[in-house]
Amino acid sequence: MSASLNAAVATATTTAVDPACAEPLAVLGRDVTVPLVTGGEVSYAALDYAASAPALQRVWDDVAAYAPYYGSVHRGAGYLSQLSTDLFEQSRVTVAEFLDCRPTDQVVFTRSTTDSLNLLAAVLPADCQVFVFETEHHASLLPWVDAQVTYLNAPRTPAEAVATLERALADRDPYGPALVCVTGASNVTGELWPVKELAAAAHAHGARIVLDAAQLAPHHPVSVQELDVDWVAFSGHKLYAPFGSGVLAGRADWLQQAQPYLAGGGASRKVARREDGGVDVEWHTTAARHEAGSPNVIGVYSIASACKALTEAGFENLVARERHLIAKVREGLAEVPAVRILSLFGDDAPRVGVISFVVDGWNSSHFAAALSAEYGIGVRDGLFCAHPLVRTLLGSEPQAQGECGAPEAAPGERSLNAIRVSFGAGTPDEHVERFVRAVKELVTDGAKWQYRTEEGRCVPAV
Repeated sequence: MSASLNAAVATATTTAVDPACAEPLAVLGRDVTVPLVTGGEVSYAALDYAASAPALQRVWDDVAAYAPYYGSVHRGAGYLSQLSTDLFEQSRVTVAEFLDCRPTDQVVFTRSTTDSLNLLAAVLPADCQVFVFETEHHASLLPWVDAQVTYLNAPRTPAEAVATLERALADRDPYGPALVCVTGASNVTGELWPVKELAAAAHAHGARIVLDAAQLAPHHPVSVQELDVDWVAFSGHKLYAPFGSGVLAGRADWLQQAQPYLAGGGASRKVARREDGGVDVEWHTTAARHEAGSPNVIGVYSIASACKALTEAGFENLVARERHLIAKVREGLAEVPAVRILSLFGDDAPRVGVISFVVDGWNSSHFAAALSAEYGIGVRDGLFCAHPLVRTLLGSEPQAQGECGAPEAAPGERSLNAIRVSFGAGTPDEHVERFVRAVKELVTDGAKWQYRTEEGRCVPAV
């Protein structure tokens, strides 16, 4: 099996190259064409990587090579079942290596980052206090409903973030178990957070820290040991791996001491009837404790394949090329006075390929619809599942009322939303160049088509 799978894998070069000349990694969908309302077709420019990145061709090829060998995991004595089990467990090793985990860490496979953080929330010790910035994605902002949660105000510098956390941890009472949850890179602004410094602050005050790496892992290397975080969570669909899997990796003690996240087959090691009619259960102490049910072996393998592909391509090269694309977009948008880029930490803050902005005189839904219908460009508009952060960034600046696609606001509230463009290892220069050109043309000349609101979305009028 290994030989047949390896035959489908092409090893990417790790030699440093000029980012302006480097080729993007091959992804599915690069050749897809879409119709334009103004006539004709154009190759689709997928610039919504922050929501779901396209699958790497390497990942798709690996999965296709494995598919004929598909079998149940941890369930059967047959050859395909044993082979699939080996592949599943080897994928766990690959992910641990990708994250530079500690030898005692566990890698638990979940459905997504959201699922991973909800799992961690379910295993918190009694009376655990949770500290989370209001700037988080809802996946890391909302799972802590059964804990005592302190929501921290949005900082305006990385140093302020560390100082804010230190004050909050120093003031906590009673002094018991505590967890800090923080993003590695914002899904709204793309800005990198001072994770290592926040981890040091957490540990200095007897707290643990979980890193939401959903937006960081696809763009930068993530080392559990170097950052000194206790857990890290990410999703396959952000990491160029389809099929709905995620990862929670980190310290085993809280995971082992808690009841299983889901009760069922796979999580249980031994089940026996009692004389009183009930059942006694002995749960696994390995990662299987929180992986009840039939595992998503294809999803897990796709994550492992993506981890290998990014590692072999070399993050140094990937980061350099992405900075080249970021500069193209930011410099292009800076030439349009009507555009304001949203930022917490300022223009010089290091960031990944995620940029949100607003355009004077435009509702964001209308602008995004025009980008799609007239230029074949896919972006995101709205509040990006980070409502408190976007509202903070937009402040008191209302968007035009009553425009096509303007979200309905409650009485006394204003319509607020933004546009997000995001890209990564598979993005060609032409896509970001077309995007910048389209923004300039729409601001200067307006939309070429009429649009209407349909179920809260702006769509081309037929």
